[in-house]
Amino acid sequence: MNTPLKDILIKRIEATGPITLADYMADCLMHPEHGYYSQQKIFGAEGDFITAPEVSQMFGEMLGLWLADRWYKMDKPNNVHLIELGPGRGTLMEDILRATEPVPDFHDAFTVHFIETSQQLRALQAQKVPHATWHDDLSSVPDGPTLLVANEFFDALPIHQFEKQDGRWCERRVHTEGSDLTMVLTSAGPKFALTNPALHGGPDGSILEVCPAGLSVAGAIAERLFAYGGAAIIIDYGYRKSAVGDTFQAMKNHAFCNPLEAPGEADLTTHVAFDQIATAASSKGAAAFGAAAQGPFLMALGLGERAQQLAAATDAQGQERVLSELTRLTSSDAMGTLFKTLALQDPKLPAPPGF
Repeated sequence: MNTPLKDILIKRIEATGPITLADYMADCLMHPEHGYYSQQKIFGAEGDFITAPEVSQMFGEMLGLWLADRWYKMDKPNNVHLIELGPGRGTLMEDILRATEPVPDFHDAFTVHFIETSQQLRALQAQKVPHATWHDDLSSVPDGPTLLVANEFFDALPIHQFEKQDGRWCERRVHTEGSDLTMVLTSAGPKFALTNPALHGGPDGSILEVCPAGLSVAGAIAERLFAYGGAAIIIDYGYRKSAVGDTFQAMKNHAFCNPLEAPGEADLTTHVAFDQIATAASSKGAAAFGAAAQGPFLMALGLGERAQQLAAATDAQGQERVLSELTRLTSSDAMGTLFKTLALQDPKLPAPPGF
């Protein structure tokens, strides 16, 4: 399937040669005119995928209480920056703000900051959280104590892939084959140095992934937390410990599709290696906790009790809906095990709840 972005990429590759998977992902997702996040409808039942905040208000409520608890443990500073990375439609922050409104003095203590490069998504977020301040990255958020949340942010950051053939590690890049895009093997680029050396001994055909952007963001978060105090909660799908394997995937209309077929028309993601994120953060002075499976984490925060409250206040149809939401968030057959949670915080703070 030809798309405007595919034509652009083919011309670029024909002129300069194969491009890294990281460059391909960045263009597919964030191209200012033809990137995926410039599309009108990408979240929810009418879009291509559903994130946890769209599944149930309870998800944001639990995270809001987690953040409020960390604020108390920080001795309730009054100049906190409440930051969300990749806020989607603003649903998660809207639920966090509603759930924490009864917490005495909490809302007076923070300002909301969204890290978002898509103008399309900024407009959607402004409808739900109009008083937020928007940034392209963390560097422009003022210094100070920080509470940060990132739900399904790291999985969309561009990765590099490397494949072992004939005993040698090569880099997988995107090339052209007529009017199609395909993967080819080239000499390994400098990002190979970021891969886990413990996995280099794998057999031919092994694939390694590394996300330099994710490591950089984790380091930037950790530097803030170490310097000014605070805590961060990261939720995404992935694995606790790095492993070989190809997790590069595309989603369109709630179904998987060929990630090279229609650039700009499908969501591209990969599994997050939480051990790499934790190591990058620890190297910058933050304390890391987890990764814990999402289901047990949310239940430890009181999700079961909250579901009972909501169910008691509605009719039979509403009770069925609440149970369905609870199951989707916590079941090992749904989001409960595949999705992990990682906490980063100032090492002077006590251990966070849920871990």
